[in-house]
Amino acid sequence: MYLHLGQNVVVRTDTIIGIFDIENTSMSRLTRHYLAQAEKKGWVINVSQELPKSFIVCEDRRKTVVYISQISPATLRKRTGFMAGLAHP
Repeated sequence: MYLHLGQNVVVRTDTIIGIFDIENTSMSRLTRHYLAQAEKKGWVINVSQELPKSFIVCEDRRKTVVYISQISPATLRKRTGFMAGLAHP
């Protein structure tokens, strides 16, 4: 299955490590450090032309990519179908 992150960017759901709220998690020094290091390493792809609401960490073939998206984490999680899978075992 695939997940649309915005601005014509789509990722495979099996590559997603985590979907994070950028506002809440960026309060942490460790998260800010992680995002700064990811930026230095060239791992960050900004798919947001507006105020970013989430960041998505993906890994495919041992390559890490961090997407910055204007779509809220709640909406992205709903799109993945993970919640539906939990509701109907």
